[in-house]
Amino acid sequence: MRRFAFPKTRRVDLMSAKTIFQRIIDHEIPAEIVHDDDLCLAFRDVNPQAPTHVLVIPKRPLRSLDELSDADLELAGHLLLVLRKLARDLKLDSGYRVVANCGPDGGQSVDHLHFHLLGGRAMGWPPG
Repeated sequence: MRRFAFPKTRRVDLMSAKTIFQRIIDHEIPAEIVHDDDLCLAFRDVNPQAPTHVLVIPKRPLRSLDELSDADLELAGHLLLVLRKLARDLKLDSGYRVVANCGPDGGQSVDHLHFHLLGGRAMGWPPG
C-alpha cells in the first residue's frame, strides 16, 4: 500500500497555522475580552451555551491539557484562579461549571488549551 506524504512546504504551512485563539491573542480577530494579563486571556464565547459563557486561554500555545507538564504548575494554577475570579466578577453566585475538552472524543474543537466558564442557569448532569 502506497502512503501519501504532503510536500515539505505543505507540512510547514500546517504546523505554522495559527488557531483562532492565537489570532484573538494577537488581536487579528476581535473578541469581547473580559480579562487580560501576562499569562492568559478571557473572552466571551461567540456561540454561548449558557447566559454566561467565557473562554479562558493561556497566551502560550498549548494544544490541550495533555500538553501541560510539571513546569506548567504556575500557569495551571493561575488559569484556575482566573476562572474563580471571573465567576465572582460575573456574579455567578448560585454556581457555575468549568469545562476543559481534551481531544476529539472529548469534544475539543480548537487545538489550543481553553477552559469554558458557564453559568447563569442550572446545569444538568450528565453534561453530554
